[in-house]
Amino acid sequence: MSMTDLPVLQAIKGKLRFHETRQKVLAENVANAETPGYTARDLKAPDFFRMAVDGDREVGVSTVLTNPMHIAGPRISTGTPFRSEKVGGYEVTPDGNAVSLEDQMMKVTSNQMDFQTVTSLYQRSLGLLKTAVGKK
Repeated sequence: MSMTDLPVLQAIKGKLRFHETRQKVLAENVANAETPGYTARDLKAPDFFRMAVDGDREVGVSTVLTNPMHIAGPRISTGTPFRSEKVGGYEVTPDGNAVSLEDQMMKVTSNQMDFQTVTSLYQRSLGLLKTAVGKK
């Protein structure tokens, strides 16, 4: 078992993946700010405390072993484990677009700051574990 397999570090990695995926969704919202009929989307954050306690379980597809002589194949990820949700816009343009650029840019900035905070936490956690093990 490596140091990065600890449930707490797996939860931190999950949080980093969430912020990365959310950044992509928010970028799509900004890119479609002029698209007629487009409604902004966002991601619903999973319960990261539960991930730290239970461990990060990836959702994916794996082969079924019907014979003991079969070789198990690698697990194939089915994409992001985060749920997408539509965000109701306060302003809707005449063409049906409900994206507020100001709101989206505030979310992007907040997401970026959260990502940097989690990255710092991950680096410090690895540093503490290396110190405890005796590696520098």
